[in-house]
Amino acid sequence: MAKRVFEVWKGSNKFILGGRLIFGPDARSLIVTLLLIIVPIIIFCVFVARHLRLEFKPDNVGYVILVMAIIFTIYVLVLLSLTSARDPGIIPRNSHPPEEVFRYDSSVSVEDGGRQTPSLNFPRTKEVIVNGIPVRVKYCDTCMLYRPPRCSHCSICNNCVERFDHHCPWVGQCIGLRNYRYFFMFVSSSTLLCIYVFSMSALYIKVLMDDYQGTVWKAMKESPASVILMVYSFISLWFVGGLTGFHLYLIGTNQTTYENFRYRADNRINVYDLGCFDNFLEVFCTKIKPSKNNFRAFVQDEVQQKPTLPSTQETDVEDSGGDPRSKVEDDLDIGEDLLKISQRRNIEEIDGDICSRGSNGPPHNISEMDSVLSSDHRAPTIRSDTRHSSWGRRSGSWEIAPEVLANSTVTESRTYSTSKEPHQ
Repeated sequence: MAKRVFEVWKGSNKFILGGRLIFGPDARSLIVTLLLIIVPIIIFCVFVARHLRLEFKPDNVGYVILVMAIIFTIYVLVLLSLTSARDPGIIPRNSHPPEEVFRYDSSVSVEDGGRQTPSLNFPRTKEVIVNGIPVRVKYCDTCMLYRPPRCSHCSICNNCVERFDHHCPWVGQCIGLRNYRYFFMFVSSSTLLCIYVFSMSALYIKVLMDDYQGTVWKAMKESPASVILMVYSFISLWFVGGLTGFHLYLIGTNQTTYENFRYRADNRINVYDLGCFDNFLEVFCTKIKPSKNNFRAFVQDEVQQKPTLPSTQETDVEDSGGDPRSKVEDDLDIGEDLLKISQRRNIEEIDGDICSRGSNGPPHNISEMDSVLSSDHRAPTIRSDTRHSSWGRRSGSWEIAPEVLANSTVTESRTYSTSKEPHQ
């Protein structure tokens, strides 16, 4: 039974629903992120929004507060799933180095048969032009490809990702070309959700202060859940809020997190900066490219013809201008002809020996000739041995097997000894 691509995937990703959803190897951390979002919202709806609904019952403002919290949370969870459960921009790895980098090293030693052994020699980097400026791209040994500009290999997911930003453990996925927009929207929406929960919890504390005409401490004692939510939202706001501000800066300057740390150390020029406005348009208003991987496709549909190094067998077949079977048969015929020639040469030697003896030798010429010629009838047996040994060779050099030549030598020696027996 044919397997699908996700079943033989060489990366460290995890798939569910038959390859429809793809996660990073640390997808379990996503459960922690979900709990950090869902649990506070449940506490907010039960202990804060429900009481606010009763406080603002005539105007239905309390219902709006409750519904807004639920809708906003669902929106954040959708963005989280779009960030963590889709292909971030993985570049399919090759099963062999690029064909254009094959080189033949003339200094390589020559093997048997005078054939040269091909070897791979190619540069580790090459330059491409981006916005009129040359940019150096590196060769990835794992994926066996030259990484496109802004692409990097994630050591956690074990994939080359286009426009690689970073690997986020909170979403359990790489952040790249195809999910960076959703990642930023998730982080910024989480910031707004923290602000919303903090504000509504503070509003409920203010309502309790007005109802009981007390101080803030008395109100906090009446609703400890509001205090906990305010503290939690404040701490989370520093994290997701700071992350939102940092990525706003990256988007405005058209950088990735990886490039920001690397370029800062190397003092490189940012060749991708198109201006602040165009940079925001590039991130939020351009169409997201389709995935280059069809994880549900069958493997045989994905496998393409691999360019292979020219072997000695292919070279021999090309030189002969025919298929391998016809070449094998031709070589077998040549082997048989060589055996016959050696036998005929043996006959000529015997004939010359008889003639040199003259009339002193006994008249066994006819029997000697018949004895030698009878060995020709064993050619089919030698032919079958030759065919067997030739098919057993895989080097592509169709030569006469040593055991065949041995058989022919034994045949000649037997023939010669038989012809000499009458003279003894």
